[in-house]
Amino acid sequence: MHPEPPTAAAGPPGALRGWLDALAVVLAGLAAMAAVAALGLWAAGADALPGGGFPSVLAATLALAVGGTVQLDGGAGFFAHVDAGITAMPLTVGLIGALVMTEVFLRQLRFRAVAHGGELLGRVARTAAVWVVALALLTVGARHTFAVPLGNDLVEQLGGALGLAPEVGFHAEAASTIGLGLLWLLVVLAAAFAVSRRAPLPRALVPFQQAVRPAAFAMLLVLLAYVAIGVVAGLLTAAVHGNARETMAVLLLALPNLVWLAFGVGLGAEWHGHLAGAVGLPVPKSLAAVLRAPDGQEATVSLGTLAEQDARAWWLLPLAAVLMLAAGFLTAYRSPSGVRVWRHAVRLGAAAAVTMLLVGVWTRVSADYGLSVLGVGVGEGGLGDLLGSVLGGSNPLAGLGGGSLSLSAQLWVAVPLAAGWGLVAGWLGGLLAAGLGRPGEVKSP
Repeated sequence: MHPEPPTAAAGPPGALRGWLDALAVVLAGLAAMAAVAALGLWAAGADALPGGGFPSVLAATLALAVGGTVQLDGGAGFFAHVDAGITAMPLTVGLIGALVMTEVFLRQLRFRAVAHGGELLGRVARTAAVWVVALALLTVGARHTFAVPLGNDLVEQLGGALGLAPEVGFHAEAASTIGLGLLWLLVVLAAAFAVSRRAPLPRALVPFQQAVRPAAFAMLLVLLAYVAIGVVAGLLTAAVHGNARETMAVLLLALPNLVWLAFGVGLGAEWHGHLAGAVGLPVPKSLAAVLRAPDGQEATVSLGTLAEQDARAWWLLPLAAVLMLAAGFLTAYRSPSGVRVWRHAVRLGAAAAVTMLLVGVWTRVSADYGLSVLGVGVGEGGLGDLLGSVLGGSNPLAGLGGGSLSLSAQLWVAVPLAAGWGLVAGWLGGLLAAGLGRPGEVKSP
């Protein structure tokens, strides 16, 4: 008797399995992001939006979280006109999505030390393709129109007489949401392979992993440490001041926006911007006071300007120093023995520079809005409150007004500063690891 041929393993064929794996990555990330964003928007008061607008605002928040842009528009014919736009990333939502997606993606590659480059590129390409479809669907869902009051009896009467019902709506820009959202995914996956020891690499890249991963992992822990400190501070603030719902909105939507800015400021970096009108964004009073520069001038957010408003801001400097020194020690601790101190310094300097570049890009905010009636601005705060409901504010659609918020890092200063801090911290951390003689023992220079 001839032996029976072996039967195929149960489960979908290879090509189908690859697409199912990609779908699992995308669905897991979107589900996590949607859950966090929904809770944050509820805490921000977006559940009170009229006309069943909550699902659309949720979709818009997800689009913003991956780098998209939301445009606000509307009006009442020639009678009133709305002009607005938001470019800002609710980084809590994006961070949770990134962590979940990378966990699922890497879990599919577990128990492997090396992977073929073609296979990895195929997995990334399939995940990116499914992600693009998901982003396209988000742009369809992130669209809604509200009928709103103008907050002025005479204007209401004129509008009624003319048969004009003022409306304000929003929609996610398809090009920026899909294009920048795809770039966001690629950066997240690249960071996962740069940080995680579990991520298998093509054989040609294996010799470089020890030069990249310890420093990259250390800088990731620095960012997560700032988030953890922010969570503790937020919970204490809620317990002391009793503003639990507003604090939860900040924690669930925009906490990294604030704490990673604090990280950069602690290193000596500067952000520039301004705040005018009632935007309703959840920013600390000291930061809002700095941004409200007189006469529409551009304000500088730095350690000095924040300390002028609140002397406790000076603590950002020693906090950054301690965490960067810890990153330097961890870099040396996780590196192979025999690596010289100067190499740890260079590697952490490079990792810190890349980290600050990403922080500077991700914390950028641009929100401009305005409504005019027959060429005259009216009301206060309404569009600002709608912006706030998307980014963590409250009281949506209380009225209609105008204002703007901008905030951007001075990257040409921030990135070299971070590199310098990384060089010093990597050198000191390497010496400390060598002195302790731990598993990551290094040679003196």
